[in-house]
Amino acid sequence: MPRYHHLERHLVGRVGWLRASVLGANDGIVSTASLIVGVAAAEAGRSGILVAGVAGLVAGAMSMAAGEYVSVSSQADAEKADLDRERGELAAAPEAELRELAGFYVARGLTQDLADQVATQLTATDALGAHARDELGISAHTTARPIQAAFASAAAFSVGAAVPLLVAVVAPTSTTVVAVTAAAVLGLAILGGVGAKVGGARMLTPILRVTLWGVLAMAITAGIGRLFGAVV
Repeated sequence: MPRYHHLERHLVGRVGWLRASVLGANDGIVSTASLIVGVAAAEAGRSGILVAGVAGLVAGAMSMAAGEYVSVSSQADAEKADLDRERGELAAAPEAELRELAGFYVARGLTQDLADQVATQLTATDALGAHARDELGISAHTTARPIQAAFASAAAFSVGAAVPLLVAVVAPTSTTVVAVTAAAVLGLAILGGVGAKVGGARMLTPILRVTLWGVLAMAITAGIGRLFGAVV
């Protein structure tokens, strides 16, 4: 009997790190560019602009890493608690758990006899894994990974924040606002396109979404800087 190898590449396995990376890079570009534009609009000197940009990069990267770690750790704790509870239920009432598992398959369209066979075989192989996947919705693709999410967010934020910061370094002070804004919009558009491509989605909507909110954030910050005429 011929053996077939499963060669399909599914995008759901990228969900965790893709979400953290896109969020981090987007926040890096928007927050750092907005900070630089706000400070430059307040007519601060080059040193003040660069100090604000570097401080925004470092503080933002650390904040993103800490926030991702805490939030994803909470998800991991909840998953562990659910698995521990399910493990206890399997030990205390295996027959009830077997019927419950078969019920999930009946609800998906299997006949009762076939559902019982499937549930019995999966339980014999890996009872906890079967319940984790089919009852709790926990799988290898969706399992929370706090360390991975934290590093991905911090690294992505730093890369994103480096774009407006580098432009602020090389651009004349008189053109900082325009140059940083243009670079940020371009960076956001590229980010939206890359995120859509990696995630298997159409590009136009993600590009418009990230650039629109980025431009809005920079416009508001620049307005505040211009209005108060001081570093914000």
